[in-house]
Amino acid sequence: MKKAVSEFREMLKTVPPLLLTLTVLAVVGMNLLANKSIVNLDWLALDAGFLLSWMAFLTMDILTHCYGPRAATLFSVFALVLNLLMAGIFFAASRIPGVWGESFVVGSEQVINTALDNTFGGTWFIILGSSTAFIVSAFVNNFLNAGIGKLLKNREGFGRFALRSYVSTFIGQFVDNLVFALLVSRVFFGWTMRQCLTCAVTGAIAELLFEVAFSPLGYRISQRIKARQNVKGEIA
Repeated sequence: MKKAVSEFREMLKTVPPLLLTLTVLAVVGMNLLANKSIVNLDWLALDAGFLLSWMAFLTMDILTHCYGPRAATLFSVFALVLNLLMAGIFFAASRIPGVWGESFVVGSEQVINTALDNTFGGTWFIILGSSTAFIVSAFVNNFLNAGIGKLLKNREGFGRFALRSYVSTFIGQFVDNLVFALLVSRVFFGWTMRQCLTCAVTGAIAELLFEVAFSPLGYRISQRIKARQNVKGEIA
């Protein structure tokens, strides 16, 4: 544990602050966007959370590549804690008397205002389910990414970075979606197992496509971080 904390502190010193900021924003935003269903059929389901969840997983791949899975996972826990803090603030805002700007529709003000309060305020089982799913999937993604890296003879190069990221992201996202679907959607909304599985697969594919599109940028960022590490090592 001490080694993981030491790696985490070293990571915070050298990783670009913008990267860490985007990760936290992605974790907070994807849980909020998950409230919007894009497709909800008997055999297929997909929510808007995938628009941001790929960013959190790409960042975890970068951190795992540069600092190892322990530090990346510890940062995932840190991001989750900040997400829970934001969830608490959203909940407090939803309970404070007031009117949302979008609720000014003649005859429907109260209904819309209540709906917005409920959306931002969140529900305990959704927050608990999403938090559990994120931590489980972060552990799977980070250590799977590192495990694949150890199997490769040459761990450098974009092709190897991409292979590690694509495999770990798809499986990690599948686990994330499936755990959430089983804990929340199936128990509280009556989803069938087919919906849970198809949602997990569909979401993983959609998020993987974003990973593929932005992995060249992720690789360049990881190379810059490694260059900083090498410079720091030479100075030390």
